[in-house]
Amino acid sequence: MKSRAEKIRYKIKKVSNRNRLTVFKSNCHLYAQLIDDNKGITLASSSSIEPSIKNKKLNKKDTAELIGKEIAKKIISKGIKEIAFDRGKYKYHGLIKILAEAARSEGIDF
Repeated sequence: MKSRAEKIRYKIKKVSNRNRLTVFKSNCHLYAQLIDDNKGITLASSSSIEPSIKNKKLNKKDTAELIGKEIAKKIISKGIKEIAFDRGKYKYHGLIKILAEAARSEGIDF
């Protein structure tokens, strides 16, 4: 039996050739990175452990929103507008939803 993350990643790669915005959350931190699966490299990343975000001492929801906006700015600066959102093993609610909607509000299409 495949895990939820494997099923989601398989569907994303099967349907789309877009770069993939993947999200990981631990108990303390939240990470987002844009991956080019064709080349196997990370194009942009943002996380709650970056000094510019960590020093603001925000709650988790505000941090998720800030990370979403930061990763969107980095992606747009690379000239990429359309991506595929990989939520991994997480349901689309809470911090994951906040991060995704913040990225969409900055102009990313997924």
